[in-house]
Amino acid sequence: MFTGLIEEIGTIKNIKKGAKSMVLTINCSKILEDAKLGDSISINGVCLTVTSFSDQYFTADVMPETMKSTTLHQLKTGSRVNLERAMAANGRFGGHFVSGHIDGTGTISSIEKVDNALYIYIQAPEHLMKYFMMKGSVSVDGTSLTIFDVKESAFMISLIPQTAEESIVASKKPGDLVNIECDMIAKYIQNLMNPAETPQKKGIDEAFLRNNGYM
Repeated sequence: MFTGLIEEIGTIKNIKKGAKSMVLTINCSKILEDAKLGDSISINGVCLTVTSFSDQYFTADVMPETMKSTTLHQLKTGSRVNLERAMAANGRFGGHFVSGHIDGTGTISSIEKVDNALYIYIQAPEHLMKYFMMKGSVSVDGTSLTIFDVKESAFMISLIPQTAEESIVASKKPGDLVNIECDMIAKYIQNLMNPAETPQKKGIDEAFLRNNGYM
């Protein structure tokens, strides 16, 4: 579980590619202060597991499903990435509930500087638009942000200077892809209110018991 408050911007040191997977080596420092094997770290909003580390870098495996459904396959040596350690139980909760499980990717359609803010419109997949609402929360490349406008197929986020400086979202340009994780609470409510949209497993009945060898 994460908060969407980026702790550090890391740099891709090396990428070892497989047929449909890869291993990332990421240079960083702050998030390694208390690192352990098996720790969860959010990389551009994607929850990955630390498989090795030193005081200067860590490695993480990216499986085929993650390669297919996120923007991680676009990373190159030298790419900058948002990093966040899993939320500490005794820490302040400054962002919102972020699981690190990406719902889809979006495309930046426009960027506009308005006084001290950066307005960014993101085209999103149609099936995700129901989760966006004015003043709601969204995770973009792992950064917890507030939604300030919703169009038919896009939503708008606004970055203050602090967020722009401490995450990679402000360095994006129109046409770039970003990882999107919709608000977890909104997804649960949608699932409860519209169960027909989400296939549910049947309860335990006589057929279940027979099919699984209990009768």
